[in-house]
Amino acid sequence: MIPVVGYTGRTVGVLGLGRSGLATARALREGGAKVVPWDDNPAAREAAEAEGFDCQDLSKSTVAEMLDALITSPGIPHLYPEPNRCIAAAYDAGVPVDNDIGLFFRSFAQSDWGSFDVMPKVVAVTGSNGKSTTSALIHHVLTHVGRPTQLAGNIGRGVLDIDPAIDGEVVVLELSSYQTELARALTPDIAVFTNLTPDHLDRHAGFGGYFAAKRRLFAEGGPDRAIIGVDEAEGQYLAGQLSESAVDDRVIRMSVDRKLTSSGWNVFARKGFLSEYRKGRQVGSIDLRSIDGLPGSHNHQNACAAYAVCRALGLAPKVIEQAFHSFGGLPHRSQTIAKKGGVTFVNDSKATNLDSAAKALAAFKNIHWICGGLQKDGGLDELLAHVGSVKRAYVIGREAAQFAMQLTGVEAQVCTTMGAAVKAASEAAQEGDTVLLAPAAASFDQYDSFEKRGDDFVACVEDL
Repeated sequence: MIPVVGYTGRTVGVLGLGRSGLATARALREGGAKVVPWDDNPAAREAAEAEGFDCQDLSKSTVAEMLDALITSPGIPHLYPEPNRCIAAAYDAGVPVDNDIGLFFRSFAQSDWGSFDVMPKVVAVTGSNGKSTTSALIHHVLTHVGRPTQLAGNIGRGVLDIDPAIDGEVVVLELSSYQTELARALTPDIAVFTNLTPDHLDRHAGFGGYFAAKRRLFAEGGPDRAIIGVDEAEGQYLAGQLSESAVDDRVIRMSVDRKLTSSGWNVFARKGFLSEYRKGRQVGSIDLRSIDGLPGSHNHQNACAAYAVCRALGLAPKVIEQAFHSFGGLPHRSQTIAKKGGVTFVNDSKATNLDSAAKALAAFKNIHWICGGLQKDGGLDELLAHVGSVKRAYVIGREAAQFAMQLTGVEAQVCTTMGAAVKAASEAAQEGDTVLLAPAAASFDQYDSFEKRGDDFVACVEDL
């Protein structure tokens, strides 16, 4: 646990008592604050009260007026589409609002750091896609080389639930726009911007607000080094804003769309090869094509980001390459789970929208594609341009027949259940083929979550 500093003897409200909220309440109490928690869910309040917390409705003006600060969980709206009633009460009372990320950055450094030989560092990863894999890959490489490291934020543990840092440790944080938007303190040593595609637009009042939330990590965080994906205009703009000149190596630009050979520090991937250029010369390269845990262009972008971070931390290219080969990938994200008779089985249950499914389809050849589920708005037309490698689709879900009808130009078999789809795909697949679960739809018509759907796929494959 990271005890929160700066609130000793002060009254602090904590809104939202899920994983991060309850950890925040504990860390504040450990730091000497009087904690007043609240959650609209009675079960969450009962769990907090079982730990000795006195829950009070933070939307009441009498409660809000006694607070010195309010700490809110990331998923609770504080501005758009409208502030949560408890946050609105804090605004009315003039109470500052923060989140656990802000508390972490102001509390992470400890008094014993003066005896360390190597100061601990924080790597923060944000962007629309690839944050989890990039963060996990950085953590994996550091673990591989024996460097102390912890993984937290949206992946791993809550930021205030991690252990106090030891000599030379690197904490890797995955941060969403919900977290970077509100945090009152943002001071990473290294910050990563993977990419930007439309997401959470209602929460940020449009695409510009969404980008502004991501940009705060860099513009207000002032990292010593920034790794910026420049395949979108927003990334190019951000890299330009942070650079003093074309040779400013505090900014590492990365791309999977084109070769970057300018006089600065660049990392890019083309045709399966990662290259590092500095001052116009190549200084490192990795053949990514044989790395099972990083298939496809989207994972090559994740590899570029993780490679750049590890290089900024002083690791050699060959050491990073060795670690990449032992990375198994994250569950439900282009995860190779089995190979049988020359057929590869891949679990990408996290591909719940058209963009992520398209990237999964582009990563493999000779695909037997398991798809379907609770379809999102807009139909499947945008996905049809990416089905060239699909030999046959096997459609699951309660509305499988309707889903299959939209797969124009693709031979589709209505299976409805995962078991039937896996059986049919495995019987049809030949040596060199891939059976790929990339649903392009939500899971809630049949499963509680995409994780449950992926687990069912794995279980069905194991039963073969």
